[in-house]
Amino acid sequence: MTAPKVQLSLRGIRKSFPGKAGPVPVLDGLTFDIYERDFVSIIGPSGCGKTTVFNVIAGLLEPDGGTMMFRGEIVPGLRGRVGYMMQKDLLFPWRTVLQNVMLGLEMKGVAQGEALDTAREYLSTFGLSGFENAYPKTLSGGMRQRTALIRTLIMDPDILLLDEPFSALDYQTRLYLEGVLLDAVETFNKTVVLVTHDIDEAVALSKRVVVLGNRPTKVKAVHDIGLDARSPVGARSDPRFAEYFHTLCGELDIQTRARAA
Repeated sequence: MTAPKVQLSLRGIRKSFPGKAGPVPVLDGLTFDIYERDFVSIIGPSGCGKTTVFNVIAGLLEPDGGTMMFRGEIVPGLRGRVGYMMQKDLLFPWRTVLQNVMLGLEMKGVAQGEALDTAREYLSTFGLSGFENAYPKTLSGGMRQRTALIRTLIMDPDILLLDEPFSALDYQTRLYLEGVLLDAVETFNKTVVLVTHDIDEAVALSKRVVVLGNRPTKVKAVHDIGLDARSPVGARSDPRFAEYFHTLCGELDIQTRARAA
């Protein structure tokens, strides 16, 4: 079997921020790889710098040191090559669902007719046909996040950066949207990097999990996840799910009943 090609490589990434007593180091030589069509979750203690990693990858922050390579070429960041989706959907309340989805295409200069056709096709694929003229305030949280995911995917980014996109949703809606995400990744052949505090979610969705240590953070471990099921519910039913879950809890020093027993 041919080994997957490295799409994005981070080597020795360092980043500090100004503080009252001097620079505060956040990333301390961060090194890991992301493969083509990978699904990587990044977990770690609260405040360890997970979102800072995303901002460096996206080109929103310049690292103090280290190198980043995209498909073998050294790059300062992936501005224009990533789709960045956050916990808040950030939909414009004065624009309809269709207008929100079309925003990126409009900014890119895509012809109106082509943008409309593409947006309607995506809305149909994600089960939002009939809601084109609805405003965000009239939608459920799950529908808003679906709209935000469409707005991210429609720009055809090389990599999706997802910063806890489902954490504010109820569990049932999260399971549904996790399934929508996995279907979209498969359909559009995307690479995904997910920041999450939810170990359950990381195990269910990921091919690999990168564990970060306390700040200033380095990569503590990288775990391959080998579940057969490719659905959120099926993955959680896999006999190996609990083993992966408890291993990652152990990496983060989270005490569970199973470990304490």
